[in-house]
Amino acid sequence: MIRLIAAFALLLGTACAGDESLAKYGASDKVWVLTEIDGKAFAARATMEFDNASWIKGQAPCNRYSVKQKAPYPWFEVGPTMVTKMACPNLADENAFFKALTAMTLSEVGNETLILSNDDGATMVFKSK
Repeated sequence: MIRLIAAFALLLGTACAGDESLAKYGASDKVWVLTEIDGKAFAARATMEFDNASWIKGQAPCNRYSVKQKAPYPWFEVGPTMVTKMACPNLADENAFFKALTAMTLSEVGNETLILSNDDGATMVFKSK
């Protein structure tokens, strides 16, 4: 009987586990380009791409990065971030990008727009290219 209960619990756990990432909800197969942070235009270039394994990868103003999406859609939580270590004149923009990205807690994806936000009113707006 205990084996039957354990097998049922294991089966139930795997049946409920599925792709609840942004990729499943319309963010995959697109390159998202950051256009603004907190209502201000983002002059440097930063991109984001989603895969079906809950990984986010992209190009920050200076470095390539990848990070695991840890919360199911529509919530947003990432970390830890893996980043290459190249120096460039846009390090201030890069730091602003990563600081904002790690502060986001909610996501909303449409056909051409992705909005990340948090309860404090901070936002990041991306457009698909």
